[in-house]
Amino acid sequence: MSEIYSEIVGTGSYLPEKVLTNDDLSKMVDTSDEWIFTRTGIKERHIAADDECTSDLAVKAVEKALENAGLKVEEVDLLIVATITPDLVFPSTACLVQKKLGMKNAVAFDIQAACSGFVFGLTIADGMIKSGVYKNAVIVGAETLSRIMDWNDRTTCVLFGDGAGAAVLRATNEKKGILSYSIKSDGDYVDILKATGGPSATQTSGFIFMEGKEVFKLAVSRMPEISKEVVEKAGCSISDVDCFIPHQANIRIIDAALKNLDIPEEKVVKSIQYHGNISSACIPLALDIACKNGQLKKGDNVLLTAMGAGFTWGSVFLKF
Repeated sequence: MSEIYSEIVGTGSYLPEKVLTNDDLSKMVDTSDEWIFTRTGIKERHIAADDECTSDLAVKAVEKALENAGLKVEEVDLLIVATITPDLVFPSTACLVQKKLGMKNAVAFDIQAACSGFVFGLTIADGMIKSGVYKNAVIVGAETLSRIMDWNDRTTCVLFGDGAGAAVLRATNEKKGILSYSIKSDGDYVDILKATGGPSATQTSGFIFMEGKEVFKLAVSRMPEISKEVVEKAGCSISDVDCFIPHQANIRIIDAALKNLDIPEEKVVKSIQYHGNISSACIPLALDIACKNGQLKKGDNVLLTAMGAGFTWGSVFLKF
């Protein structure tokens, strides 16, 4: 019996219509376009409409990914939604997406690994496809981070936005698709990046809190380490990477990772200026953008690397 692999056969993304520019933010808090852009690389972010939930953003991204893959809704047998901003505590956002799409034949569930969520979701789907039980999987990262934002805190409100990105994974007997991966977490760092409230916490509601310097130090060390690890696992070297898609958190983090990995600028996807940090949606969104603008081509060796609250981090190496 031949070995089973999982390949990405379609991508899709969605950004809400409302755009919040740096100039708009300068009227809300003590900041400026120059201050934000030089420190983060962000020019604008998108904000969900009052009647748009995370599941609505996810649905639109999934619809585009399925269309791109040439796959019908009823052919999907696995749906994974990565999010830290679910519509409800329960049921899962994935089940809400399933209902809205009429995706009757899929098993649907959420995962929560913050900004690493999409990468974690890819590894879970890959394992389930390799089991032989599932053939067509959809992994979507979707967030409405504007709902947990303190718009008076200029250290965080300039960074985050709303949106969704999705990818379709399909079983194949050819040696392509996901070749290696690694995912990790370290709970010792739970307090450096978090939401300050929750259903069972003493504080039931809260906003995003971040110790920026600590997050930066971890990101610029862990992201290159795990990137090298997964490339070596696949029997390749960093020079074999054709396209590097890092988490779009901060341009300084991306540039530091590039320097550490010695990856040429032309091989990296940078979309952060158009949407800011959208947590689990960043990598699938950047993946879709790279497909559309021709930066990513069939047969390319692609490296996806993320880091996020938890502290979580992970990387996937695949042949597109």
